Amino acid sequence: MPKKPIGTTARTGQKCPESGVWKVVGNPSTTAPISKGNTMPPYKGKAVTWKLIQYA
Repeated sequence: MPKKPIGTTARTGQKCPESGVWKVVGNPSTTAPISKGNTMPPYKGKAVTWKLIQYA
């Protein structure tokens, strides 16, 4: 099964579509390693959009 492309996005609460390093879109931002199948987390208590920036 092919990997999702770098730049793929996922929202808080969705299942992570690809294992790797994910970055919050916008400011303030952070990065986090998230595994495929895990639930995308909130950031600073808010729902955010995460963008895949690096494969695991």
